Amino acid sequence: MNVLVTGCAGFIASNVAQLLLRQGHCVLGIDYLQNAGLSALQSWRLGCLTSNPKFSFQRLDIADLESLRSTLVEAHTANPISAIINLAARAGVRGSVVEPRAYFEANTLGCLSLLEICKELGIKRFILASTSSVYGAGVKGPVSEDAQSSQPLSPYAASKKAAEALLYSYHYLYGIDAAVLRYFTVYGPAGRPDMSIFRFIRDIAEAEQVTVYGDGKQKRAFTYVTDVARGTVEALDIAGYEVTNLGNENPVSVNEVITTIEGVIGRDAQIKYEERHPTDPLITWAHTGKARRLLGWAPSVNIEEGIRRTVEWYRENRDWARSLG
Repeated sequence: MNVLVTGCAGFIASNVAQLLLRQGHCVLGIDYLQNAGLSALQSWRLGCLTSNPKFSFQRLDIADLESLRSTLVEAHTANPISAIINLAARAGVRGSVVEPRAYFEANTLGCLSLLEICKELGIKRFILASTSSVYGAGVKGPVSEDAQSSQPLSPYAASKKAAEALLYSYHYLYGIDAAVLRYFTVYGPAGRPDMSIFRFIRDIAEAEQVTVYGDGKQKRAFTYVTDVARGTVEALDIAGYEVTNLGNENPVSVNEVITTIEGVIGRDAQIKYEERHPTDPLITWAHTGKARRLLGWAPSVNIEEGIRRTVEWYRENRDWARSLG
């Protein structure tokens, strides 16, 4: 199978591409490489892929339909693309409040460009990386896929919900097998520097102040990246249109995460608590019964092991990783 993976220099996408390559598939990776501040991290992730002869790379903006069409028509002619896994996105809730237009261009119009390519080239399999943020506020227990998702709290969540709706319409009109995967707080080695676990590890390791937004009692369904990558690849077998959570059913508090990191690193955190941002839910909590039924999937890496592996990666790459963020 030849699979197009967008955002391939990103955190989750690079892990998805690695897994596909290990399984013997060909991977065409595209990424805009827009954020110069993450160039070292993006280079490290791409370096894990480029040594494999079954991986090829193109620098592209998925929102640029004409450039995308030109490149993918040529690639499809040489080696037909069997599926698209769209992981290219502007990520982050808070940034979307500042730059909402940029988020919709990348997350919604970018998805539309890819769906137009599917229609034109006859590509019949599409996976969209979505987010637990679409569920908004008011979640009291494990949230299932049929929970309220029409009242997003941020432009980021709204852009992802719009992409989900677009995908359904192209499934309906053109018979594209489509999977929407709603990820819950993904972490792990080479993760996003703006995410809490990366920040906490770096700040504790470097004896810097740890900033916590809120009282630290808010809980997250932290999900290890290789678990998410595995579920994403397994979703290639989905027929029809399905929305599926990929997350952890055992949420832990931010304070518990910090305590675990302190134990692994062997240093106490210097914590400063600040006001919780209004777009931050008090809890994210995944119900994964559908993923178990549909994909045979369940998370396998617990928070203690995941943090240990992430700290180990940070120590191995500390010379350059400590400057990220």
